Amino acid sequence: MTETDIIIIGTGPAGLEAAITCVIRKKKILLLGQKDLSAKLTKAHTVNNYLGFPDISGADLAENFNKHILALDIEITEKRAASIYNMGDYFAVQSGAEMFQAKAIILATGMVQKTLLPGEEILIGKGVSYCATCDAALYPGKTAIVISYSEDEESEAEFLAEYADKVIYIPMYKDAKISKENIEVIYAKPEEIIGENSFNLLKTDKGDISADGVFILREAIAPDVLIPGIETDKGHVVVGKDMSSSIPGVFACGDITGLPYQYIKAAGEGNIAALSACAYVDSMSKGK
Repeated sequence: MTETDIIIIGTGPAGLEAAITCVIRKKKILLLGQKDLSAKLTKAHTVNNYLGFPDISGADLAENFNKHILALDIEITEKRAASIYNMGDYFAVQSGAEMFQAKAIILATGMVQKTLLPGEEILIGKGVSYCATCDAALYPGKTAIVISYSEDEESEAEFLAEYADKVIYIPMYKDAKISKENIEVIYAKPEEIIGENSFNLLKTDKGDISADGVFILREAIAPDVLIPGIETDKGHVVVGKDMSSSIPGVFACGDITGLPYQYIKAAGEGNIAALSACAYVDSMSKGK
């Protein structure tokens, strides 16, 4: 298990500023996210209110962000956090088959639209999962469904197929490229997850599909699903002025904390979250 001081999840302005501040404060970090940064940022036509960069395009602002983190030798690890476990004196972040350990967490994943399928939430952990590589070993001789929102998750389905007897892959995008013979690709719209004490079948606009379990691979996971027990309000993480959440050692910044959804606000909160996380790590080291 990889150990570090602070794990930062998200590579938008909030996550990058948090990473910069943590490194300047001489903390060991792991930055999880996309190397092409935030699509919301890079696709912005013009940003008018970012201090020091008047009338700059989102792509150019992202390029400046990249130059800054490169100057500090900050590396982005392209991994998706599937679950965060509060272990008391540290946190464990699961990403596929890997586990990462840190003393503090900074959530900077942006605003996640929590549009869960009917029946999904009550069956989490009862046949509904968000990490195929995490639970693949539970499916020898079984059938599993994978609902994927990105072609980047095809590798998870193929890994699952090494254990499961059959995998039914439902891509929420066009032209899935799946090579394994025991993976059936079905283009359908998921409508409802059915089951009483455990998952039984998935209702779609093309008919019902029975299986032993279903994996829902979204690009981002709602914060209260990612780390159970964290306080949220209408999908936003509730934070104090120091960006601390309801869970000691977990901080949040940027769009995930609520309106306004502004790059300059996200970067400022990233700085505050990092300072608070660094202080928290220092207090642990001192045994306070």
